[in-house]
Amino acid sequence: MIQRRGLVAAAAVACATLLSLSAAARQAPAEVIIVHAGTLLDRPGQAPRRNASLIIRGGRIEAVRDGFVPASEFAGARVVDLSGKFVLPGLIDSHVHLTGEQNPNARLENVTQSDVDQAFVGARFARRTLMAGFTTVADLGATNETIFALRDAVRRGDVAGPRIIASGEAVSVHGGHGDINGYREDIMHMFTGESICSGADDCMRAVRLQVRSGADVIKITATGGVLSNTAAGLGQQFSDEELAAIIGAAHRMGRRVTAHAHGVDGINAFLRAGGDSIEHGTYLDDESIRLFRREGTYLVPTLLAGDFVGRIASGPDNFFTPAQTAKALEAGPRMLDMVRRAHAGGVRIAFGTDSGVSAHGDNAQEFALLVRAGMTPLQTIQAATVNAAAHLRISQDAGRIAAGMPADLIAVGGDPLADVTELERVRFVMRGGVVYRAE
Repeated sequence: MIQRRGLVAAAAVACATLLSLSAAARQAPAEVIIVHAGTLLDRPGQAPRRNASLIIRGGRIEAVRDGFVPASEFAGARVVDLSGKFVLPGLIDSHVHLTGEQNPNARLENVTQSDVDQAFVGARFARRTLMAGFTTVADLGATNETIFALRDAVRRGDVAGPRIIASGEAVSVHGGHGDINGYREDIMHMFTGESICSGADDCMRAVRLQVRSGADVIKITATGGVLSNTAAGLGQQFSDEELAAIIGAAHRMGRRVTAHAHGVDGINAFLRAGGDSIEHGTYLDDESIRLFRREGTYLVPTLLAGDFVGRIASGPDNFFTPAQTAKALEAGPRMLDMVRRAHAGGVRIAFGTDSGVSAHGDNAQEFALLVRAGMTPLQTIQAATVNAAAHLRISQDAGRIAAGMPADLIAVGGDPLADVTELERVRFVMRGGVVYRAE
């Protein structure tokens, strides 16, 4: 009995010691990092600063100060010298698909890779995206189990990657873009998920199941799509009643709705129903522009996807099916002019690439395409920072460098306001105060 009491007492002392050490660790001051920025575009839209310092503590910006603050001002501070670089907020890509990438074997991979396989693929592409300077992404279409697990792993710090806002599986019509197409009938029945619906009530069910599964945003396929292996065109696929039911159900559960939409009938029907944003927008018209402007709705153009599918479909190594090829040749070349008209018409634009169609890590090639469509380099940077943050409703966490914000920032060697392709050559990446790339 005495021996047992001694063991209990010793265990109690050890536990108390561990608790004391844990409390001390919690109370220990976080390391201070001072970033010296030669040029700092902390709030895209305002003029950049010269020779500024960012004071970072606990993964967040504590202050933005003029001049180069010496390390001696903070005990044990560490200086990150970017005095020869152009520093700006971490970039935001509002449309990616992290768990895959188009290639000649993509259709086979759809039915041979497990969710676990795709999660590991997603981890690789998440890191590649982060290293390209994108510290936040919206993933708009992957199996629920795969993308929600990857999102949560990044959030915990188990995987290096950008902050992920995830829709999971898109809500789609039976047989339409987003459903499984072009395989044996029994295979298609196996792979048609619970987010595929027909009729207003059934589509409300699909939305509610996506919310229950963990979707941050509801993504729908309002029209046909280029890469669905079916000759169903690019026009409206949901009925007006289905669109109203989806948007109403999502909004009642605190979720915004974004729509994959190429055809003008689907674009305008979705906007009239109160949808929150459009992905692609290929065939928008003057009425579309009026509807965008009336509600302040964002367009996410994904020019890089249009450029990619057009080049593949017209090239000697085309690996698309005949149905995919026909739609790629129809839609891809139209997208630059679409953005030119939307931008001239005052439509708000948020940056998004549809990477996973094109290669992950090439996301920044979208900037030059937006410039070709008539935007200035500064406007494209705004699209990938403050605009994208407002579009995704995360302006308190991304899109700017300001006191209280997470320390998400990147640096390039030259001036992207003069040559936007500098953003294709990112030299430094910090997310949440952790340095992932430094050259």
